[in-house]
Amino acid sequence: MKKTLIVFIVLFFILLSTVAINTLRFKSKQIQVEPANAPSVDDARALERLAQAIRFKTISNDAGAAANPEEFLALHRHLQQSFPKVHSILNREVIGDYSLLYTWKGSDASLPPALIMAHIDVVPIEPSTESQWIHPPFDGVIADGYIWGRGTMDDKSSVLGILEATEMLLTNGFQPRRTLYLAFGHDEEIGGKAGAVKIAEVLAQRGVRLFYVLDEGLFIADGVVPGVSSPVALVGIAEKGFLSVALTVEAEPGHSSVPPTHTAIGILSIAVSRLEQNQLPANVSGVPGQMFDYLGPEMGLGMKLVFANRWLFSPLIERQLSASASTNATIRTTTAVTMINGGIRDNVLPSRATAIVNFRILPGSSIEEVMAHVRRVVDDARVKVERYSNDLNEPSDVSNIHSEEFTLIEKTIRQAFPTAVVAPALVVGATDSRHYAKLTASVYRFLPHRFNNDDITRLHGLNERISIENYRQGVRFYFSLISNSLR
Repeated sequence: MKKTLIVFIVLFFILLSTVAINTLRFKSKQIQVEPANAPSVDDARALERLAQAIRFKTISNDAGAAANPEEFLALHRHLQQSFPKVHSILNREVIGDYSLLYTWKGSDASLPPALIMAHIDVVPIEPSTESQWIHPPFDGVIADGYIWGRGTMDDKSSVLGILEATEMLLTNGFQPRRTLYLAFGHDEEIGGKAGAVKIAEVLAQRGVRLFYVLDEGLFIADGVVPGVSSPVALVGIAEKGFLSVALTVEAEPGHSSVPPTHTAIGILSIAVSRLEQNQLPANVSGVPGQMFDYLGPEMGLGMKLVFANRWLFSPLIERQLSASASTNATIRTTTAVTMINGGIRDNVLPSRATAIVNFRILPGSSIEEVMAHVRRVVDDARVKVERYSNDLNEPSDVSNIHSEEFTLIEKTIRQAFPTAVVAPALVVGATDSRHYAKLTASVYRFLPHRFNNDDITRLHGLNERISIENYRQGVRFYFSLISNSLR
């Protein structure tokens, strides 16, 4: 008994020492940089150029982006008039009728070109909500320190910010060594098949191999990340896959007065319940683990100790993150029952019932793994399991955070936003960047704007807006990024 106690004490002190050493070694990964030399953006005309771009109703919806072609073409003309040097020096191509590809030729053909992208389409406004907007969603009003309207956050502020920065560099006589592509898709909000897909195909046909791709995706989270007091610049290094599964049950119709034990709807309900109760497992390694490696050292001692010793505290981390929908989505393939249908009358047994379950797939998993999970969990021969449509995507590859390309983006963020903590992270939605994956191993997703919790609710929602200072900082970021990339 005494020997057992001694062994236990020794093991306890070894454990304690290991935890302490790991915590002491858990140092900040934030790089030190020289201040950026980006000029200020104080010209009121720059704000008006964005405001005018908001006024074009370049809406993508189920009918397709081409449903309102004149709005897209009018925006094209606005960009040509607003950025004369861009349109006289860079080569401009219209692809897929409404998407834009610009080429700024560099002097050194041996350097792989960079590609910076955004999209010119926006989501529609629900007609019943228009009266709830402080300023009409397509009026492009500048008021109270903000530019208001659909597209100010997602994603015309990026389009105009990139072009403003490029115009400024051209005005300053900047001569690039590396070629730069600017790609602006017109249908990102409905999948990018007529825009980004076509641009990527054109580049592939020309044998282009890219240095890196930078798209929207994540942003500077201000007061959003628990335990970190500084703003956190989240750089997306991967994005989740997308799969919807159809569950179908067919049964004999009949009168509801003589029902079986379970109707088609009842059988389907059991299957749906099983999927909700048996979620796919969480994973705090991979991309989430890389994020914790960057954020953990910036936290207080208790949180720092936990994240420095994930080998020990993983169950605690998983349980804590699983409790919130937003954080749960970053550590597992999510399960969401989104559509259900069955029955024709209240007194008729349904002959058919269907449910659609959407999965957002964690990198490292696959569509086939999720399909196998669904079949295993449902485990009922009466329930037909099949893919709902061809609109699916495998999760992306994970871009390297130890590469020259990531360091360049990290450096630029630290220059433009000195107080921000940079961290790699997972994008839980989908962006146009996935269509360029075959052209480079380095795909990153970052929007250079600071958003708090209130701002995040405005994305695709009511009263979308961007602060004037936010927009100016974004232009300076793109100015520095292009400068750093093309030298």
